[in-house]
Amino acid sequence: MRKLLKYFNGYKLQTFLAPLFKLLEVCFELLVPLIVASIINEGIDGGAGWRYVVNACLILIAFGFAGLVSAVVAQYFAAKAAVGFSKQLRRDLFKKSQSLTYSQIDNIGASGVITRMTSDVNQIQSGVNLFLRLFMRSPFIVFGAMIMAFTVNVTAGGVFAAAIAVLCVIIFGVMLTCIPLYKNVQRNLDSVTASTRETLTGARVIRAFCKEDDEISGFKARNGKLTRSQKFAGAVSAIMNPLTYAVVNAAIIVLFYVGALKVDGGSLERGDVVALYNYMAQILVELVKLANLIITVTKSFASAGRVKEILDLPVLEVSEKDVERGGGAFLQFKNVCINYGNAAVDAISNVNFSVNRGETIGIIGGTGAGKTTLVNAIPHFYDLKSGEILLEGVPVNEYGDGKLREMCGVVPQNAVLFNGTVRENILWGKEDATDGEIMEAIKTAQAWDVIDSKSAGLDEIVEQGGKNFSGGQRQRLTIARALVKKPEILILDDSSSALDYATDAKLRQSLKELEYKPTVFMVSQRTSSLLHADKIIVLEDGKVVGIGTHEQLLKDCPLYAEIHYSQFKKEGA
Repeated sequence: MRKLLKYFNGYKLQTFLAPLFKLLEVCFELLVPLIVASIINEGIDGGAGWRYVVNACLILIAFGFAGLVSAVVAQYFAAKAAVGFSKQLRRDLFKKSQSLTYSQIDNIGASGVITRMTSDVNQIQSGVNLFLRLFMRSPFIVFGAMIMAFTVNVTAGGVFAAAIAVLCVIIFGVMLTCIPLYKNVQRNLDSVTASTRETLTGARVIRAFCKEDDEISGFKARNGKLTRSQKFAGAVSAIMNPLTYAVVNAAIIVLFYVGALKVDGGSLERGDVVALYNYMAQILVELVKLANLIITVTKSFASAGRVKEILDLPVLEVSEKDVERGGGAFLQFKNVCINYGNAAVDAISNVNFSVNRGETIGIIGGTGAGKTTLVNAIPHFYDLKSGEILLEGVPVNEYGDGKLREMCGVVPQNAVLFNGTVRENILWGKEDATDGEIMEAIKTAQAWDVIDSKSAGLDEIVEQGGKNFSGGQRQRLTIARALVKKPEILILDDSSSALDYATDAKLRQSLKELEYKPTVFMVSQRTSSLLHADKIIVLEDGKVVGIGTHEQLLKDCPLYAEIHYSQFKKEGA
């Protein structure tokens, strides 16, 4: 939690003023029992008369109004500080999430990041707000009442001190017990969020396979686990209220017993006993509030720990620096191995090959062979376990991630478009691209018919995820987005899978005719898409089992021949 204190910067004044005004409110409240005692002792028993009582009542009204104003002002400053705190925390959390590597996101899970940025930050905001408003008020009231009790009678003050000591043990004992329980609640919430997100994303698949009942039962199981963990944590935290009530009421009994003896002995007046009871009643009310506050603060501490996990993740991006490109091969893999999350088996292992500038490299293999992993290593989406990747003789890590990715145009497996217009999506590739450059990229990507069919053209609205476009249209637009920046390295990760053979062929031909001649890495399940590649890399279980042209691999690589002839009937068969 200490690391999060920096987010109070800019709100230090509000953070100071909120408890200050709460302290003023407490001071007014602590004086009330003394005034009530003086009304009884002086106005009623002492015979001071009704004028004394009226004047004292007017003072009580003034104190009440002043306390109300102090409470409202304190609430305003506490809310402003809490909202500002959460705004800055959420901003940095989102910024950090954008800097996470693929490996870190895989380990945490997208749902984990979402839960931390929403539920956890909201929980922390509530905790900060209540802390500034009540966590200062309650100790002020509790210890202030004890001090005021000592001013009334030392013996009675001792009763207060003993009760408060027992109450502190109960409160902090319950709080320390609840922190790990609420962390478990938030982890279960992650699971429910992940299940919901997965179900919504795959709604069409679920309905196509009639798996609604299975998904409902699975969600019920996860939701039930969340409910059980919440109930258990709630049951433990609920112990606080009855225990505090029992201790305070026992203290009240002792207080009345001691007060009765003191009044009978003449060392204490009746009004003083009433004042002592009021102080104990104030403590009781504040402890009930404090018990609820402790629950919220405990949840906040648990959430703060989860948020801190994200903020503490190391930033693995390499800063940009000037590098002198050498000679030799344009791109070279040397004994490259990549491992996901310390898995027992490497995703790719001992990969060696070299690529010349402007070549087209095809990558093919069975499902899970490591094709995507291999191309994701080029723009440094994943760190290498061992080996190195050289770009014109310089390790790719030395370029810096920003500079390296500016050189690359990446079209991922899942064609993702963002809410906005077609033009805004294409400009992701190059912010200052002209309409002429955009249209050139669109034509190269064989997406002209997509734009031509839309009444608004480049200003056609794109819904979230591009759901108002077909799979093939999304793929072509994402290819155009990568092409508009005219990258040195173009990575097409199975990005023509939704295209028909004729459009796929036109796309490959248009890529060959590009004037700036990018080095193209084309991942595909179709051998027809790779027939004219300068070099084809065949992967199996993360290992290279063949490198060569289409004709060479048909002769020398049984796996490639098997893939090819499974798609095209073998001559004479």
